[in-house]
Amino acid sequence: MAGDHHREYLARTVAALTPEGHRRVDELLEQLAAVVGDHEWLVRFAKAREVEADFGRTDLSSDVEPARMLTPRERDELMTGFTTIRDQEPLDDVGNWANAVLALLEDEAGAA
Repeated sequence: MAGDHHREYLARTVAALTPEGHRRVDELLEQLAAVVGDHEWLVRFAKAREVEADFGRTDLSSDVEPARMLTPRERDELMTGFTTIRDQEPLDDVGNWANAVLALLEDEAGAA
């Protein structure tokens, strides 16, 4: 139930991104993809979030949620990064989006 609630939260924050917020999210996710290198599920995670932000929707893929495939260490590192974004990002819509991504990662950590 909480997973559905957090998925809805993510959908609302993605839909609420301003054009500037979309650009910032894309920039952040490109940085993430560049840093993770050959970690397949981290790359897929970044790509899934980028597609969501680009289209303003979270219901575009029937594939497995990449967050489910992350190792505990990868998930912890992502959570640290998204906490930093949430706490330091000057754009409110991007901070809200980062908080929703954190909720998704926390759900997956609890399910693991």
